[in-house]
Amino acid sequence: MLENEYRRLLRCTLIITALCIGAVLICYFWIDRPVAFFVYRHHINSVQVFRWLTYPPPELQNWSALVLTILVVRRAWGPFLRWQKVLLVACLSLIVADDFRISLGDVFGRYWPETWTHDNPSFIGTGTYGFHPFQRGDDIGSFPSGHACRILGFATVWMIAMPGSRVVAVVVCTPMLVSLVAMNYHFVSDVIAGSVLGALIATYAAHLARLQTP
Repeated sequence: MLENEYRRLLRCTLIITALCIGAVLICYFWIDRPVAFFVYRHHINSVQVFRWLTYPPPELQNWSALVLTILVVRRAWGPFLRWQKVLLVACLSLIVADDFRISLGDVFGRYWPETWTHDNPSFIGTGTYGFHPFQRGDDIGSFPSGHACRILGFATVWMIAMPGSRVVAVVVCTPMLVSLVAMNYHFVSDVIAGSVLGALIATYAAHLARLQTP
């Protein structure tokens, strides 16, 4: 029964969320700051390839609306092919995942690792570190990572619907996730939380669309 399936999915969601919270706490106290300092002191964010790897996620979101429009028009000429349905769900998942991320960013209110624009307070720039819940603004939107949420929100749908794509997805996604830390755009815990959020939303999207393989 569908109810049993979604109960199992909910149980897995709660377990994964608990593990994510544990990982975030460990990173917050012992990993995030040393890694941010390491990136800063060794000028890792000057490596241009890391910057380039951060471009695809927002660009993919920007083009998602056009892709959805084309697919909706395409549907008037017959049922979707499987890859077309997967693409439709993946684009919707990406958009919804990013909206969740924006809401949670306002809830957690975390400062960024470095100062990038409008003299935003940051760990490296001003020594500001931590969460300031329910304070809205772009200067406190580091957690969870929007890039990571988009990446996993899109890719996880493909990995669930087409298991043969999992290796390719991991090879493509991993460097982009690493680049977020390497550029000091995000703390490690931001990327973990964003990845888990995107993957969970994509999992529910794939199940609601009945894309999971038997």
